[in-house]
Amino acid sequence: MRDHPRDERRGEGPVPEIWTGRATNRVQWVLAALGAGFAALGIELAVGNPWTSGITPLLMSVIGCVAAGLLIMFGTLAFVHVAVKVDARAMEVRCGHMGLPRRRIPLSHVVGAEFAPRVDPRQWGGWGYRWRPEMGTAVVVRRGEGLVLTLGDGRSFTVTVDDAEAAVRVIRGHLRRATPTAGV
Repeated sequence: MRDHPRDERRGEGPVPEIWTGRATNRVQWVLAALGAGFAALGIELAVGNPWTSGITPLLMSVIGCVAAGLLIMFGTLAFVHVAVKVDARAMEVRCGHMGLPRRRIPLSHVVGAEFAPRVDPRQWGGWGYRWRPEMGTAVVVRRGEGLVLTLGDGRSFTVTVDDAEAAVRVIRGHLRRATPTAGV
């Protein structure tokens, strides 16, 4: 038994049992800083205001700034980077530093994997965890290469990740090993 099975049909080198990859979007840090600024403004309004204009307008300003800041900050930090892991059983996608949102797709549900040389956030409606009826589901953290899985139910799942071609080779290798060959 070999440690690294070869993709014999295509004449490629060894296919690793486990593949990991990441993609990062540094622009998201700027948006997170903007969110932190909104939250800080809300705190400054609460602490530094003499409260002479009435409690209702001040509370609305404070709560609005803090809420908007936290939503922007945590919404962007969740998609600063994505980590993808492929093994013989599944592909797992984890977003942000806490690994949430997370998606695990068993390879038994995958019928195909394709390399996408150019995934653009605009085609998905922006960065993040996206769903479009005509395109499927995606995790898009930056513009660039990605991989597209075709699932057994006809849906697709796209994720932007560096070295997506290698991920596709590994997934295809696992799919071939899991599929019994005819006549054997």
